[in-house]
Amino acid sequence: MSGPSATRSANEPLLPPRRPPVGRNVSRVGLALGLAFAVLAAGAGYWQVIEASSLSAAADNPAVIAATRNAVRGRILDRNGTVLATSKKDRFGETYRVYVDDTIAPVVGYASRQFGTAGLERAYSPQLAGLVSADPLREFLKKFNPNPNDPQELHLSLSLALQRAAVAGLGDDLGAVVMLDPKTGEILALASTPTFDASAVADPATAAKTFAALRTDDRNPLLARSTQGLYVPGSVFKIVTSVAGLGSGAIEASTTYASQPGAERNGLLVDGFRIQDGHHVFTGTTALDYPAALEVSCNIWFAQAGMATGGAALADWAGRLGFGSSIPFDLPTSVSQVTNGGGSFGGGFTNRLELANAAYGQGETLVTPLQMALVAAAIANDGVLMKPHLVTSLTSATGARREIRPEEWRRVLGVATARVIRDAMQRAVEGEWGKLFTTGATVPGVPTAGKSGTAQLGGTGEPNSWFIGFAPANDPQIAIAVVVEHGGRGGERAAPLAGQLMKAFFALQK
Repeated sequence: MSGPSATRSANEPLLPPRRPPVGRNVSRVGLALGLAFAVLAAGAGYWQVIEASSLSAAADNPAVIAATRNAVRGRILDRNGTVLATSKKDRFGETYRVYVDDTIAPVVGYASRQFGTAGLERAYSPQLAGLVSADPLREFLKKFNPNPNDPQELHLSLSLALQRAAVAGLGDDLGAVVMLDPKTGEILALASTPTFDASAVADPATAAKTFAALRTDDRNPLLARSTQGLYVPGSVFKIVTSVAGLGSGAIEASTTYASQPGAERNGLLVDGFRIQDGHHVFTGTTALDYPAALEVSCNIWFAQAGMATGGAALADWAGRLGFGSSIPFDLPTSVSQVTNGGGSFGGGFTNRLELANAAYGQGETLVTPLQMALVAAAIANDGVLMKPHLVTSLTSATGARREIRPEEWRRVLGVATARVIRDAMQRAVEGEWGKLFTTGATVPGVPTAGKSGTAQLGGTGEPNSWFIGFAPANDPQIAIAVVVEHGGRGGERAAPLAGQLMKAFFALQK
């Protein structure tokens, strides 16, 4: 071995390898532990302080479920103080719920010892059972209170009279009706047929037999069609296309398509396929502008307007109306869609053909009746969409009251644009041509705006019948959406029912 590095004196001590100072390691471990404890403390503080109230009041919290089984729940009342739900005692002294009639079942739901809760009974279960107080001071000090429960009454915007009228109007048909105040977002009717006997579900003596029958009923009475039913919209979706086209500037009220009159006879060729539309004999060879196209419900015009708008813009403007996400509401809502997504042609559309079909409400477009009622309400309210809501206040047994005020959700489009659509919708109901498609929708003496729809489903069955609208057109107080499954053309079933219900609304205002 040679070299200076290999030479060591026999007396030179052998030194151990050099190690980092102990203090530095201790500091690093201390810092890591300090950060870990800080994260744990922040998490514990967040969940135990900030989110503690919402977690303790969650309807799916096992503690809430257990506590509400034997609690004396607060009453539920309609907008006029009529009791919709109350509690009674059985022969063992235990309470169970009783409901005024079947018409409110899809809204109020039920509270059952065997089958849990549904509807508003589920959404507001902690408040109804008194686990959450309407009095902030009482809520803060409830751990010191020997009787902490404070059952609350729910006061709803719902009108029992209109709810009953809507269910009666739907009759034996499957369908839904939504009526609301477009200026406040207050829901006045939220009907779904068929209904069911919620009292029989809540009564321990009849619950098992009743619920078993409901589960096997092929009409699916437990489905709240107004908020969770998804339907092909047909021509009522043309109002969404109007919002997107006019709002984005892709079309104007004066826009015409030279090919439209001929395409009504021969079909509109799109990517090798022909979109067909019945010819409107009374319009002759005239190329229709926007108000006229809406009045006669011209599929060819709206297919071309949809393609001019583009898939991305149609999806974006529909999103402003609530499509693509759950609507902020007291009850769960299904998500409405303009397309099933996954395509690369803008907005998730597969190609121009799908976009063209969606623009007049066919294709893969699916909507809830609540969503389409909000579309009508946004136009009625000069482009401002209010948050829909059912509960207007909660009153505790101690007299404390919490008000739920109307709240603006978002501005969808400008006033001027909304009024262009509003005026076209009025022509679609009251115009010389429009009234042929919306028979019975006009409210005598009240300017009425709307749009009917005939949603083709394929096969041999009758199409779904649709109508959305509002009145008075110049100062709207009521907006409505009606769908009747397999009800035929929009003007045959949904439009006259909507007119009948709007008449009932104005009669109640006198």
